[in-house]
Amino acid sequence: MSPTSEVVTRFAPSPTGALHIGGARTALFNWLFARGRGGKFLLRIEDTDRARSTPENEQAILDGLTWLGLDWDGPPTSQAAGADRHAEVARGLLAKGKAFKCFSTQDEIEAFRAHEKSAGRSTLFRSPWRDIPEAQHPDKPHVIRLRVARDGETTVQDEVQGAITWKNDQIDDLVLLRSDGSPVYMLAVVVDDHDMGVTHVIRGDDHMANAIRQTLIYEAMGWHVPVMAHIPLIFGPDGKKLSKRHGATGAAEYQAMGYPAAGMRNYLARLGWSHGDDEFFTDSQAREWFDLGGIGKSPARFDVKKLENLCGQHIAVADDAALLQEAADYIVAAGRTPLTEAQRDGLGRAMYCLKERAKTFPELIEKAHFVLTSRPIEPDEKAARQLDTVSRGMLSDLTPHLQTASWTREDLEAKVAGVAEAHGLGLGKIAGPLRAALAGRSVSPSVFDMMLVLGRDETVARLTDAV
Repeated sequence: MSPTSEVVTRFAPSPTGALHIGGARTALFNWLFARGRGGKFLLRIEDTDRARSTPENEQAILDGLTWLGLDWDGPPTSQAAGADRHAEVARGLLAKGKAFKCFSTQDEIEAFRAHEKSAGRSTLFRSPWRDIPEAQHPDKPHVIRLRVARDGETTVQDEVQGAITWKNDQIDDLVLLRSDGSPVYMLAVVVDDHDMGVTHVIRGDDHMANAIRQTLIYEAMGWHVPVMAHIPLIFGPDGKKLSKRHGATGAAEYQAMGYPAAGMRNYLARLGWSHGDDEFFTDSQAREWFDLGGIGKSPARFDVKKLENLCGQHIAVADDAALLQEAADYIVAAGRTPLTEAQRDGLGRAMYCLKERAKTFPELIEKAHFVLTSRPIEPDEKAARQLDTVSRGMLSDLTPHLQTASWTREDLEAKVAGVAEAHGLGLGKIAGPLRAALAGRSVSPSVFDMMLVLGRDETVARLTDAV
């Protein structure tokens, strides 16, 4: 790539399932690399597996990327829609002698492999049709294969893995077009990446073998080979490839579990990539810092505790309005009853005292119970034990003082402290009953924050109900 070329990356998921967390990280790396260099991030749906590709899965992938905040340039493209273009390239290679027609049947190929295996030899299939002239070709179904050199070697200079070299005599003459005229995935990927102007291919290292074969197609076409970076897979805590046995693996599941998108982006960026010792960073820092040299060669391990820690830090510093919207979206994603306008208003006013020490949206929503519920407040079992005869008497004494308070934090603290002192008790002894009356919970924000958020009339009404 020349120094003046625009960086173009792509994410190319297959809509045979939801957006896996590994795919989400791949998309994030491509997005960060492009956005940090003023380039383009493209989205291609590799929907050539028509039997398993569904519109529902495609929408789930788009929804997952949207939740993560990974915006793409232009409309998503369909790989299946480019089948004619892919076939055209294969036929062009055939015309130039870079490919050939192979009439070997699948039964013949399998018989050859079985024979070679029993003889203890390599089962790499070498087509007997490679050098047979066109005039001797039969009129029957055939595939088109790439004419791979029999000597020398092919090298991919990978930005993460280093130089990967295969001897050409260990590579088969790979199929480009099937006997029904349909293109194979290996060809389609190369043609699509070339036509889309992709400069950097950043994907999982399970594609390393593909990289060698795809390089051969690029070279046969005389096309520039994009920069390649193959990133290690994500493992579970047990050191095995992340799967359902480790719990949630899909991006949509993490949204429904209440993890904030900013925290998820931060954690996924750190999962296999590093910038010094930095753990917590913003999106703008990630875009500025991200480079291929920071990606490690070893698989990263998914750690839920680290994810939660980073999510808590992002919630704490988030803009209140943005956090309110994401909390509302989480409630819908989790299948809960959407917030009413009154609840949204109350949650927005309370956000300043909910953000601290909440690692996920379920924790934040639980702390917000006092402003999301309505009178009469039904205390849970633990809170109800706080409302005995003595504590109700203190709340009764406090109520007239609150009715004349100036409703600043300082004045509220003074009024409550005065009533506690009159009863010969410390402030903590009245805070428990006050919390139970206002929130119906034993855990909540500060009682003074709750009173400020609820206002004088609602606070007095809840205390009156409790008494």
